Amino acid sequence: MKKTHDPYAALRYKEFNTFLLLRFAMVFAWSMQFIVIEWQVYSLTKNPLSLGIIGLMEIIPAVAMALFAGHIVDQKEKKGLLFKCILGFSAISFGLFMLTWPPIVSGYSTKVILYGIYFLVFLGGIVRSFLGPTIFSLLSLIVPKKVYPNAATWSSSVWQIGAVLGPAVAGFSITLIGVHWSMCSVFLCSIFSLIALSQIAAKPILNPKIGEPIMESLKEGVKFVFTNKTVLGALSLDMAAVLFGGAVALLPIFAQDILKVGPEGFGVLRAAPAVGSFLTLIISAYVPMNKNAGIKLLSAIFAFGVCIIVFGLSTIFWLSVLALFFSGAVDGISVVIRQTILQLKTPDHMRGRVSAVNSIFVGSSNELGAFESGLTAKLMGTVTSVVFGGSMTLLIVLGTGIFSPAFRKLDLQKDIDEHEKGD
Repeated sequence: MKKTHDPYAALRYKEFNTFLLLRFAMVFAWSMQFIVIEWQVYSLTKNPLSLGIIGLMEIIPAVAMALFAGHIVDQKEKKGLLFKCILGFSAISFGLFMLTWPPIVSGYSTKVILYGIYFLVFLGGIVRSFLGPTIFSLLSLIVPKKVYPNAATWSSSVWQIGAVLGPAVAGFSITLIGVHWSMCSVFLCSIFSLIALSQIAAKPILNPKIGEPIMESLKEGVKFVFTNKTVLGALSLDMAAVLFGGAVALLPIFAQDILKVGPEGFGVLRAAPAVGSFLTLIISAYVPMNKNAGIKLLSAIFAFGVCIIVFGLSTIFWLSVLALFFSGAVDGISVVIRQTILQLKTPDHMRGRVSAVNSIFVGSSNELGAFESGLTAKLMGTVTSVVFGGSMTLLIVLGTGIFSPAFRKLDLQKDIDEHEKGD
């Protein structure tokens, strides 16, 4: 008898539910903080390039520290390391809370305030380089291998929802309680994450090479990624799409200067991808995307590029909202498939290093995309830069589909069946 698919398999493990709450709170807080700071910085400078600088300040340390962080994650106990990461983020959020408090900064020039914000965002990039690999590694220690695909689906979807719902709430929060108290909300979310983490037990270290020289460790991790064509293809494709499709970084400009909808409309625009991602969560939990995963991934990223072009050309508010809604839905599909690939294809003792390489390829491409969007908006205009980014995404997908037939034929169902038999 054919085994019935259980869409709630991973949710039957108590620690995984706690893990999802923790991950959502952290992604929500980080995403909300980024947008609140974007709004504040653009309000102070009215310069599109300043939005790109925010992304650059985070990506520089995140990329520079990524491989080293992956090595440390594979060598250390994951819960304790995650506690330190969240504690660091809490300190940064509190610092930004203080920098947006008028009584504190009223005596300082705009330049000093900006430099302070950029410095704290830079520190956040260091924390982020450790946070991603730690969370990715911890997930595999909470649920058995046979549940990895389902766990990856729920985890990726929760990440996607938090990543777009955080900025959406930030838009409304700026209107209702202002930038300063919005940052206070971010700080409280990080404290909630610390409390949730206390409900997860410490996990064993599965790396058999504790104390391995760092250069040998890093070489092994990078070699694995670049020799595994499935992992490398998924990371490269998604990185390119996110890099050139980073139009959402320019939403403050669209809201204030093009669509002229103010912070309330800004909140709606940011909420649109969140609703699309939530739809992806529901569908992917009940309808697995493992069969013909290559075609589905290519189609999702192609559709994402189309949505970005429509958004860039639109001067009608609700058409812009619809374009962002569908961009969130199809981007959610991409994230779910990519995370499933990583969970299935990565050996337990290398999860930190592989996740670190993933963060270089994809995790930081949002910020690099923000910088690219800010720079091209400065050089060629906001609308043209968005259409350019969407068009480049389409060309990359078409090129991958034409020149990589093996990727088109990618099917994860066999790997999943093997894991289920193994457990």
